[in-house]
Amino acid sequence: MLRIDHVILAVGDPDAAGRRILDDHGLGSVAGGVHPDWGTRNRIVPLGSDYIELIGIADPETAVQTELGRRVLGLVERGGGLLGWCVGTDQLDSMAARLGLDVAEGSRVQPDGQVLGWRSAGLDAMLAEPWRPFFISWEVPAGLHPALAEAPHRVRPLGIAWVQVSCDAVKLREWIGGEELPVRGVDGAPGIRSAGIATQEGEVVLS
Repeated sequence: MLRIDHVILAVGDPDAAGRRILDDHGLGSVAGGVHPDWGTRNRIVPLGSDYIELIGIADPETAVQTELGRRVLGLVERGGGLLGWCVGTDQLDSMAARLGLDVAEGSRVQPDGQVLGWRSAGLDAMLAEPWRPFFISWEVPAGLHPALAEAPHRVRPLGIAWVQVSCDAVKLREWIGGEELPVRGVDGAPGIRSAGIATQEGEVVLS
């Protein structure tokens, strides 16, 4: 079974973006870590079952040499916005085989020194066509998924309620193998348009 794991929001400064989300919506965040291979760093807004990733640039010279880094830079130059979305699966290898995707390993070191590892597939496909989610399987001990981190929330988060995507619905359904996910279709250029975050105080919409 697939599930939305996180949505990725490109921002100029992850720390400042975390403060804005707390001030505006009552959602706290925690420090993430650095992705040395991409020249990026992140901050996490944990929502219990899923999370928001606030991603920014750590090393511009490295970032400009990678597709992910260039996408973040481009969005930040336009004021930031949703870069993409990620779906969690316990069957990553079979999913990747069905779609002809390579499986890659990744990791980042948290400020406390804890290493978080994962395996993923389809990141390049998402960057090329942002309506597609990429797939992830976390290689961490129970309780260390980023969604479960303790954050100074002022409201109770209930998780990602939906994502709004502009694309061919048939192609998306084929990409995710016919699984049901809370996706709302909308007209326009292909891509992820917005995401709804449910909280006890109401819904927060990111775009």
